[in-house]
Amino acid sequence: MRAVRARLRLPRTRRGQRRAVQVVMALSVVALLPATWLRLATDARVRTVADVPSAPVAVVFGAGLWNGEPSPYLAHRLDATAELYERGKIRAILVTGDNSRHDYDEPDAMRAYLVRHGVPDQRIVSDYAGFDTWDSCSRAERIFGVHRAVLVSQDFHIRRALALCEAAGIDAYGVGVAEPHDATWLFGGAREAVAAGKAALDATFKPDPHFLGPRERGIDKALAGSGSR
Repeated sequence: MRAVRARLRLPRTRRGQRRAVQVVMALSVVALLPATWLRLATDARVRTVADVPSAPVAVVFGAGLWNGEPSPYLAHRLDATAELYERGKIRAILVTGDNSRHDYDEPDAMRAYLVRHGVPDQRIVSDYAGFDTWDSCSRAERIFGVHRAVLVSQDFHIRRALALCEAAGIDAYGVGVAEPHDATWLFGGAREAVAAGKAALDATFKPDPHFLGPRERGIDKALAGSGSR
C-alpha cells in the first residue's frame, strides 16, 4: 500500500507539478484526436431523413434487444429507415447486428419490426455477423456488395459509422437520429469518445471482420425486385 501511495503522490516541486500538468494536458489532447478526426471528416455527410440524398441501400446498425424486441434506440433507427423507404429514398435495407447466441437475434428482430411498419420483407436483407461497427461496414461492402448507402444510427454514433464505412469502400451519407439527452444518450456519447480510438485503428489497418464467407446476393435480389413497391 505504501508503494501505491508513493506512486500516486503529486510532485512536491513547482517544476515537477508543472511537468505533471503538461503530461496530463498532452495525454488529453492525444485522447481527443480520434474524436476530432471523426467530426471533421464526416460532419458534411450527416443529414436528416428529409434532406439525405437517395441511395440504393440503407444500412441499419443494431442497438440491442429488450425481451426479444428492438430497444427504444434501435426502434427509432428502424422508424427512420421505414420513413426513408416510404419517401422513396432507398430501395433495399441491410439490417446488421449480433446473432452470436441462439437466443439473441438482432437482425431478425429488426426485420420483423420493419415489416410491421410497412416495409416489404423482400426488400430487407439480414447480416447476422455485424458484431461491431467495423464488421458491419466491412461485411456490407465485401459480402453484400454495398457500394453506396444511407447509414442510419443515433446522432452520437453516426459519425463513427460514416468514417468506418468510407474506410471500407462505401460512399455513404448518414441519418443521425436525434434522442433526448438522457442517461442513455450521455452514456452513448461517452462510449463514442473511447470507441473513436478503435475506429481510427480500424480505418487505418482495415482488419478482416470476425466472419467473412462467400459473397451473398441478397442485396442484388432486393434491388432487382424493387421496381414494384
